[in-house]
Amino acid sequence: MKHNKEVKISYWAAHLTTVVSVTLVLLIIGIIALISVVASTETRRLREKLEVSVVMADSVSNAGADKLAAVIKEKSFAHDVKVISKEEALKNWEADTGENLETLFGVNPLSPEVTFSVTAEYGSENALKKIESELSPLPGVENVVLPDSSMVESMNRNIEKFTVILGVIALVMIIISFVLINNTVHLAIYARRFTIHTMQLVGATNGFIRAPYIGNNMLSGLFSGLIAAGLLGIALAFAPQAGFAEASEFVSWSLYGIIAGALILLGILLCGIAAFMATTRYLRKDYDGLFRS
Repeated sequence: MKHNKEVKISYWAAHLTTVVSVTLVLLIIGIIALISVVASTETRRLREKLEVSVVMADSVSNAGADKLAAVIKEKSFAHDVKVISKEEALKNWEADTGENLETLFGVNPLSPEVTFSVTAEYGSENALKKIESELSPLPGVENVVLPDSSMVESMNRNIEKFTVILGVIALVMIIISFVLINNTVHLAIYARRFTIHTMQLVGATNGFIRAPYIGNNMLSGLFSGLIAAGLLGIALAFAPQAGFAEASEFVSWSLYGIIAGALILLGILLCGIAAFMATTRYLRKDYDGLFRS
């Protein structure tokens, strides 16, 4: 029992620095991943708020507008289809302008409309024009009103810029994280370089020498990934209490599970690769070279 306790203490004494360092790096990567998910979700929401209005001819009845709405609902570009009847259009006009057109003209001069928000894939100027060209020839359609093209293009340019910046930051962080993890693991193995050389002298193969170092460091990567994923999960769970009530709308628990799994896998891989590279370096050195490391 005492022997097992000593082994546990020895492992944590040797790898605590590695676990802490890798956990911090993975936590930063996890935060960037969550920001990317939030940005992607918000991008879809912004694009799906773009609304197209199909104005019907005066001769078209409310029933005709309902038929057109049913046709539009089957289209891949339609996200949320609504029908505005003649009566609703009149009420909206009166609410906006204060004028009662039915009293003024004796009849309701307004025609029904079909409005719908587009799916995220159709949230660009060219895609919206394709929608216009597809709907305009349909019977009873008088006009297709699209969102302001300059606003759409400005929104898409800003989204693209933000996506590129976020991608560059993520790439830089992954590179930095590997360098930091590599240095941390290298320092841990550096302290055992003479042990590695001694094992070589007694005839141990390179694979036999590498195995425990790679295994122990992959275990450290596993612990680091679990801790980082756990911290992100706690932050996500308590986000509503901290004032971020919509956090669950942006990041679902299933999506968090994917990010958590990726962090754990990344921690294992990075630590394993770093350990392999560090042990290989010292396996290639002669005795004198160990003093110059």
